[in-house]
Amino acid sequence: MAVQRWTDEMIDQLASTVSEVRDGIAEVKDSVVEIKDSIDGLRITAQALLQIANQHERSIEQFEEEMELIKQRQAENDERFNVLLEEVRYLIRQNHSHQ
Repeated sequence: MAVQRWTDEMIDQLASTVSEVRDGIAEVKDSVVEIKDSIDGLRITAQALLQIANQHERSIEQFEEEMELIKQRQAENDERFNVLLEEVRYLIRQNHSHQ
């Protein structure tokens, strides 16, 4: 087996390549950190949006319940009004029949 001796030029090339790989790894590491930060930001934003959506849904449900109560009260008031109106009509007829 032949032994190859490293020349200064070969060692310099190896050192240069190792340095480039190290720089590349550092850049990838920085990119990964930035991506992780972005993902964390997106997660926080998504959670906030979900909370807002839940609050809006509860507000809509509460509004719908209140509208249903208003409709029920209106129906009850309409019914009372109709009863009173019938009584007034009855009294008017009674008054006209006595005259």
